[in-house]
Amino acid sequence: MKKENIININLFKRLFVFIVGLFIMSFGVSFSVKADIGVSPISCVPYIYSVYFPLTIGEFTILLNVLFMGIQIAILRRKYNPFQLVQLPAIIVFGYCIDGTMFLIESLIPSNYIEQLILCLISCAALAFGILLVVKSRFTYLPLEGLVVVISKTFKKEFGKIKISMDTLMVILGVISSFIFLNHLVGIREGSIIAALSIGAMIKYFSTKLPFIENWLADEVTKESDVEDISDKYNNTFVITISREYGSGGHEIGKYIAKELGVAFYDKELIDLTSQKTGYTHEYIQENEQKLTNSLLYDLYEQNFNYVNDELPPKDVLFLIQSKIIRDICEKESCVIVGRCANFILKDHPNCINVFIHANNEYRKDKINKIYKVKSLFGDNDLKDSDEKRANYCMHFAKKDWRDATNYHITLDSSLYGSKVSAKKVIEFIKERKI
Repeated sequence: MKKENIININLFKRLFVFIVGLFIMSFGVSFSVKADIGVSPISCVPYIYSVYFPLTIGEFTILLNVLFMGIQIAILRRKYNPFQLVQLPAIIVFGYCIDGTMFLIESLIPSNYIEQLILCLISCAALAFGILLVVKSRFTYLPLEGLVVVISKTFKKEFGKIKISMDTLMVILGVISSFIFLNHLVGIREGSIIAALSIGAMIKYFSTKLPFIENWLADEVTKESDVEDISDKYNNTFVITISREYGSGGHEIGKYIAKELGVAFYDKELIDLTSQKTGYTHEYIQENEQKLTNSLLYDLYEQNFNYVNDELPPKDVLFLIQSKIIRDICEKESCVIVGRCANFILKDHPNCINVFIHANNEYRKDKINKIYKVKSLFGDNDLKDSDEKRANYCMHFAKKDWRDATNYHITLDSSLYGSKVSAKKVIEFIKERKI
């Protein structure tokens, strides 16, 4: 098939999926209204105004999103891409779809709180699936998400933080409007919180469980270009990955192994390479790589990025770039790599030995406080906190338990031998394997 025909068919498919997504989203909005225990943050202002004024919720949704488009244009001015004006007919379709679905389910009235709660969850699922289709279509942003992207890129702010701020602003405006026009709180209840916390997670779930949507939308040219032969790209190299508890001496052990084997060593060197690729400062990378303070909180924050296709959380960007850097290095040369979930990144490498270094708390505290020369004394709680951050990071990006011995070829208690002898034992193991 000619390339032009492929492009036309793909454009039609994306437009079709986009419109279907808008229609399903409109059902989500209508179900949340019928549940009557609070609507999603983006719908609370149109809903409240539709209760007081003669316009419908769909018509107020159109007006609010036209305002978002106007703000986009005001911020970008000459840089505004005229193609994004397609957001206008998209939001008009969405608005009147909301009114249409409200008419279709007019007789749907839950009789008790359980039914209201079920209807609320159905509305969240419908919104999530509809948003997924809109996002996967890559046709255009909805105006609110488009405004968040514009603000984020123009003012160099994190997309996730701007998205949270905009949703919060919508809720605040809804609360203020509710008390001004209706004298009591309307449209913002526990259902609004459920929607805020669950829709992003549902989008991610549907995306994982329904990959055929993206596969169907990918044109043949893209599919062909995505095919990569990895069967022999690592055949000429070997790599030793060192995962370690903080203070166990993993860096020293890795460096000694690299020196004895005559291969390159990568630890902090990866920070330099990542800085060159991303433009992030060394301090920023050092602060944000290899650790997550709280996996659940980060998952909630990350959900905001599921509303668009082209934005990733900063930690995800760092991980993906470091992953590519690590793979590129291991294609070209044999080496020792410390940390960064390298054992999982290189799971397809046929000549990779994965090592985990641990030690007792006293050994680790002594090394950290006397050799690493930290600003304040490290205690048992500090060690626990450090281990938890590394475990969270591994679980989030590799979906594996960081301390699970089955993830490694050899685990070693460095407090029994010290760094130098520990390194020699790992080298003996490597030579026995005849890598």
